[in-house]
Order: sequence, then structure tokens, then C-alpha cells
Amino acid sequence: MLSASTEKIEVWDVVIIGGGVAGLYTALLAAESGKNILLLAKTELDESNTQEAQGGIAASVSEQDTPRLHLLDTFSAGAGLCDYEAVRTLVEEGPAGINDLIQMGVNFDQNEYGLALTKEGAHSLRRILHARGDATGKVIREALTARLRFHANITVRTHTFALDLIMTESGCAGLYCLDPTGQLVTIYAANTVIASGGACNLFAITTNPPVATGDGIAMAWRAGVPVGDMEFVQFHPTALMLEGAPHFLISEAVRGEGALLLNDNGERFMPRYHAQGELAPRDAVCRAMLAEMEKTGARNLWLDVSPLKGEDFPNRFPTIYRKCTEYGLDLPGDLIPVAPAAHYFIGGIITDINGWTGVPALFACGEASCTGVHGANRLASNSLLEALVFGRRIAQAIIKSDNKPLHADCPLPELLPANTDAPAIIDELGKTMWQYVGLRRDETGLKKAQEILDTLTDKAGMGTYGDRSSMELVNMLTLAKLVTEGALLRKESRGGHYRLDYPRSQRNQLGRWVFQRGQQTKFKAIQEGRL
Repeated sequence: MLSASTEKIEVWDVVIIGGGVAGLYTALLAAESGKNILLLAKTELDESNTQEAQGGIAASVSEQDTPRLHLLDTFSAGAGLCDYEAVRTLVEEGPAGINDLIQMGVNFDQNEYGLALTKEGAHSLRRILHARGDATGKVIREALTARLRFHANITVRTHTFALDLIMTESGCAGLYCLDPTGQLVTIYAANTVIASGGACNLFAITTNPPVATGDGIAMAWRAGVPVGDMEFVQFHPTALMLEGAPHFLISEAVRGEGALLLNDNGERFMPRYHAQGELAPRDAVCRAMLAEMEKTGARNLWLDVSPLKGEDFPNRFPTIYRKCTEYGLDLPGDLIPVAPAAHYFIGGIITDINGWTGVPALFACGEASCTGVHGANRLASNSLLEALVFGRRIAQAIIKSDNKPLHADCPLPELLPANTDAPAIIDELGKTMWQYVGLRRDETGLKKAQEILDTLTDKAGMGTYGDRSSMELVNMLTLAKLVTEGALLRKESRGGHYRLDYPRSQRNQLGRWVFQRGQQTKFKAIQEGRL
């Protein structure tokens, strides 16, 4: 064991885990209270899913649109599992979040009519705002980061890894973390916010950056906080599939502007599978693509962007154009090789519509949370909006809070030495999850995954480690087991969860599987709201 005798202790009003849009936006709004806020990021602020968000952010800001239309589209994509109050809150308060971003310096793209809006899968009309073409997340992150300098009461620490929450009978008292040197730091805080992002690096093929290992969700589960919807993982239909190239996201907005999916014979196929064609919900597009690939044994399909020639592809999608050109594609003439990849982690820490976890002084926001907004399948471009709407509500709760930091008398975690086998185990975990817990699942494969994950757990040894890679492995194994168990429990197909042995949706499955450490798994029915 590593000695914890050099422990450092700090006391803050608020500690926020995560440097993406959820963490940054919550910190900026909460800073208006004058409270001292510490924001932790495990790498740099430009290494998060926010940075990679291309398509944009959905909100009913046009004269043709209404919050109700946005709500109906969200419910349709969510396949019966959306929480009505959460979605209503999202769509009604979303435009205010957009106004906030504009006031904070986000310059969304404009045309002769005002804000330039595009369309993505399962949206009934154009409502996706974008910035610098396909660099929306980057532009938002840059603007929010620039605002930090106006708030002396916000301290940002990068390359700091959150280990575990400090839990007392009174609630959450803060957390333990490793500073950039690997030293253990105890942080006591009156309020703690988990905004640490998702976990799609559980899968070998993903559009996510390497930091998306689900640390905050696993940390909450270890502390006894309920997590849910773990079986629902959204796979994006169009990730770049070029030998030697990363699985770079080709935004759904490209199809929104007219690009077509072609099979290995050069034929358009989506109209045969869904009335909305290329703009069907993501789960439907992914399964159609998989069926077409299996017909010919193809490793990938093709995205034809030539219909966008009149749209000036390099200017509308500069990031995608630059990346594809870097790897030898000549756009818009060449076909882009694409295939599905793990993209968004729908499950997470269960919260109410104020971002509260049910544990005093503990909140969760963004992809780490499970608000019920996304149901079984997230509507495209609702994720950034979710971070804004519920981040604002968390900030309001923090501003009103009179919580004081508690110095808890808790034993320090014993830090295990680094696990040198962690990279190899993570690689095997990713392949296992992709093969058996990916786009198509069945009982045989899921039980095989459980066996392999148990073996990997024995290899890894579960505990609290003194280095990031080993602790990420612990977190990934924890969540991989929960995802697999959730997929076994849900004996139906719905949204992002598809089982070959239960290919239809069942009304008795209209609910959420909830996991809580030390307690029996619960199934909670969805409360039906008025649409």
C-alpha cells in the first residue's frame, strides 16, 4: 500500500468534477453567489466530449418551432421511457440556456434570416444551432473557458483525478482525488457536483475521447448512489472507418443537409428500413446499416456527400472536411467510409429535475447524470441542452444553499500501487463489450460477457489505486458489469438496446432498472405524463 501520510486537506464551498460544458456552465452560474468554487478536470479543458460535439445544440428558437414540438420529437426518439417532467423542463427552459450562451460570447452561425438552423435524425424540423460549421462544442467550450477569468472565485485544476466521494450520515462531504503529482488530496465541500461525462470507452469502437471512462458514475455507485438506464448506450451511425485513422465522428448534420447512405453495391438503402430514411432515429439507422453490412460481409458502408456540393461543404463542415482530407479523401467527390460506433452513454447517476441525486449536497449533471430526458434513445443534439438546463438548476440550488463544509472523520483510502496490466485489460474489456454488449445482444452473448468481465476483474484486482490508468480500469469494469446486467434484465428491444432473442418492445418493460450498491436491483415504472 502507498502511504497517505502526506495527505493534503482543502475546504471549498463547491467542488465540481468535470471540465466539459456541464461543469463549466454550472461553475459560471454558481459563481454569481460569491462562493468559492473548485473545478477539477482529469486532463486539459479541451479534452472532453464537449470539445468533440460537432452537430450542434437543439432548441425551439425559430418562429416555426415550439417547445411542445421539441417535446414530441424527444418522446418519439426516447421510445416510451422519457420522463415527462424532465423533458418538459428541458424544452421550455432550453431557449434561455441558448440566450445565456450568446451572452457569454458563443457566436452561433447565422444566415440571412437570423440563426442558421439545421436538421438531424428524428427531428421534425430544423432546430439545431451550430457554430463555426461543425465545431459547435469547441466554440462553446472556448467561450465558457474565456469567461472564467471574470470570476476570481472559480479555481480550475487540470490533471487532477477524482477517486471517491466522502460520504457521511449527513450526506456527501466532498471527495478524495489525486493531484498532478499523484499525491492524495482530501477536499471537503459544502456542495459536490459530478459533471464528469460518459463512458463510451467501454467499447472498442467509439467516437469518444480517451477521457470518457465513466469515473464519476462509478464513483457514485461505489458510494451507494442509485444509477439507472445503464443498458442504454447510443451508437452513432456514421463514424469514419479508414485504416489507420481514428473513429472520427461524421456529424448527423451532414445527413441533415442531404448526404445519403449507400451500401457496398452503391445503392441507397435507408428508405427500405424507415420512413424517415437517413434521418431516422439513430438506433434504427445503426441496425439498418448492420443488416446491410452483413449481407455482403462489408466492414463499412458509404456516406455520399455529393448532394451537398451546392452547400459549399468545406465551409459548412470545416472540421470534417479537414480531417477527411488529412486521410486522403477528396470531398465532396469521394464517398466517406462509415460504420456505427459507441457515442453517448444514456444511463448514469439518477437525478431529479434539479440535478439532485437524493443524497444531501450531491448533484450530477450532463452525460454522467440520468435525468430521464433521453429515455431509451437520445434525440440528436439534446445533450448539450441538457447540460445547460440542469446545470442552471443545480447552480440555482447551490446559490440558495446554506450548506457548510463538514470535516468528516473518515479513514483515508489505502492506495494500491499501479497495475501494470491495466492497458491490456482495458483493451480486452473494450473488445468484449463491443462483441457481446454492442449493437445486437442476446442472453448467450451477455452471459459470456459476464464470464469474461469476472475473469478480467480477477486479473485487475478491485480497489483504490494511486494512479489514473489503474483507477480508470476499476471504473470501467464496474460500469461494464452494470451495463451487461441491465441488458440481461431488460428482456425486450427498445431504443438503443436491441436483443435478438427479444426483438419486440413490451409494455411491462416501461420502466427503469435501478442499481444501488448493497441493495437489490429495482424496476421502477415510468410515470406517464400528458403529451
